[in-house]
Amino acid sequence: MKDVMRKLAVSGLLALAAGAASAEVSVNFIEPGRFTDLPFTEWDRKEVLKELTEHFTKLGARLPPGQNLRIDVKDVDLAGRMYPSRRGQDLRVIRDGAEWPRIDLHYAIESNGQVVRSGDAQLRDMAFMQHIGRYSDGDSLRYEKQMIDEWFYSTIAPRERAARR
Repeated sequence: MKDVMRKLAVSGLLALAAGAASAEVSVNFIEPGRFTDLPFTEWDRKEVLKELTEHFTKLGARLPPGQNLRIDVKDVDLAGRMYPSRRGQDLRVIRDGAEWPRIDLHYAIESNGQVVRSGDAQLRDMAFMQHIGRYSDGDSLRYEKQMIDEWFYSTIAPRERAARR
């Protein structure tokens, strides 16, 4: 019993140490009520912001241990246009044209409490419908996620991109 408790304690300490060493990601949406294009219903808006946060967090976890990523999203314009429906669920229509996805953000990478790199980014993908997608057709933010991936692997973690190929 004593040996089992010791193993549990050691594994718990290792898990805590690994968690402390991993990258931390914080995503803030600056005045989301003023964003160019989010769904009309409150719960749909919250779901979109939650999915974007989860995607940034997933990518940020690839940063080296001890580095933290802070993202302040200033504007979002989703691919296509949203049209209200009388049936309660809005309809997003995506056509090839001037309705490409856009996200404006400010980012900062910190290490040991110091900002290592920061900047403003205007993510745009005018050819969003011509890419071979990594995300399924059922993913409502597949174009935005692809655009975020391209930005992340070219700006934040270019070495990670080379390793993925």
